[in-house]
Amino acid sequence: MAKKATGKFYGTGRRKKSIARVYLVPGKGEIKINKRSIDEYFGLETLKVIVRQPLVATETADKFDVIVNVHGGGYTGQAGAVRHGISRALLQVDSDYRPILKQAGFLTRDPRTKERKKYGLKAARRAPQFSKR
Repeated sequence: MAKKATGKFYGTGRRKKSIARVYLVPGKGEIKINKRSIDEYFGLETLKVIVRQPLVATETADKFDVIVNVHGGGYTGQAGAVRHGISRALLQVDSDYRPILKQAGFLTRDPRTKERKKYGLKAARRAPQFSKR
């Protein structure tokens, strides 16, 4: 059931309000996010590590060029969305990667989102200041 690595492989990743469209193309390991290099786009080293995690886990870091379009949310949410998208695209490349990615938790979409504001409160849970008088 494994495919040969030729052509473009696509995966959509989501986290919080961020949505990433990820394309894997056989190449030498370059990662482009919104037409900028990963070093240019993500300033923090931890975010770069998060993005590369699925490629490192499957030992495909130097086999594919990663092209990403990401929008919405903040930079941590975007990094999580890119990781999710890369993981899904790797499944298109070869289904044998599934146990590795599943065990690491990269295929599960993180369901945590911002809680909505409730009426009578200042925020989701923040109540107005209490006064006896």
